[in-house]
Amino acid sequence: MQGSNDRILQFVDRMNLPNIYWRKSDALHTSSDGQKFEVAVDSLNANYSFKYLGKDKGVSVVTFIDMRELMWHSTVISSAEREAAYVIDGLMHNDGVKSDIHSTDTHGYSEVIFAATYLLGFEFAPRIKGLGRQLLYAFKNRKYNEEQDHMLLPDRYIHEAFIEEQWDEVLRFIATIRLRVTTASQLFRRLNSYSKQHPLYQALKEFGKIPKTLFILKYVDDPAFRQAIEKQLNKVEGSNKFARAISFGHNQEFVQSEKEDQEIAEGCRRLIKNAIVCWNYLYLSRELAVEKNKERRVELIEAIRNGSVVTWRHFNLHGEFDFSDERMIDSVGLTVPQNTPLETD
Repeated sequence: MQGSNDRILQFVDRMNLPNIYWRKSDALHTSSDGQKFEVAVDSLNANYSFKYLGKDKGVSVVTFIDMRELMWHSTVISSAEREAAYVIDGLMHNDGVKSDIHSTDTHGYSEVIFAATYLLGFEFAPRIKGLGRQLLYAFKNRKYNEEQDHMLLPDRYIHEAFIEEQWDEVLRFIATIRLRVTTASQLFRRLNSYSKQHPLYQALKEFGKIPKTLFILKYVDDPAFRQAIEKQLNKVEGSNKFARAISFGHNQEFVQSEKEDQEIAEGCRRLIKNAIVCWNYLYLSRELAVEKNKERRVELIEAIRNGSVVTWRHFNLHGEFDFSDERMIDSVGLTVPQNTPLETD
């Protein structure tokens, strides 16, 4: 199932039109978010989440999407688990989508994730609830910064000794993730299983306060940065609505009990979503290719740039689909060059 999704992503990646969503920088912005689904059968992977599921048990489907609205990874976890531990799994999963900046909501954020993403070469840019209550950290205490007449004073200081004592273990931990010996979520689960906070976990948490502080300062100072985070998170929230629209059967519940089977069902759902997004890109590329009026072309490009290809109203999701050879023909005329120029002059 993952291979089929990857083929679609590789095909769309060769097209010009998806590049219309890139910002001026060369950084690829991605995001992830969890969505709760009920499980209709007994499952060890399901758990209670009264806020979202009431008295029923369910799971959380964590979906990863980039700024071109390509959904390259998803995983099914217990609804009682935090999504933060699985952020690294998604970023390391696919060689075709190389994330530069990744955003989550508060559920996907922790100081340990700040540390791991920084050391792995990703910029982590979450939307943190109650940002004004977050603490700022520095390598010197507040009194030292007051004596230096610094305008911005930290709330706490970094305990460098925690990091120095475990630095070799920190590097080994990151290398294990980088080499994909095991997943980050398994490593985090192991560290969290100890009765007392593990020294390595404590060192990662302490190190993570550094990029977290730098992120908060940038977030407060840069309105364009804040807008980009919000825009990217809107994309993944839109994909969650997309998933609900596709999952019209079985009361939108999982009917599989095993985690592996739930992952397969979610992979199929993601395949349908990516196929629809691909079709939308092909259709819009054709419209741009045949449009000769310059003003109309400019209007169409701007509409695409300010809109979304995650739209499904023109698909009959409740219908019957015929995949026989005689019906598998291009009846809409989408066999146009994929690399349609996007210039307007």
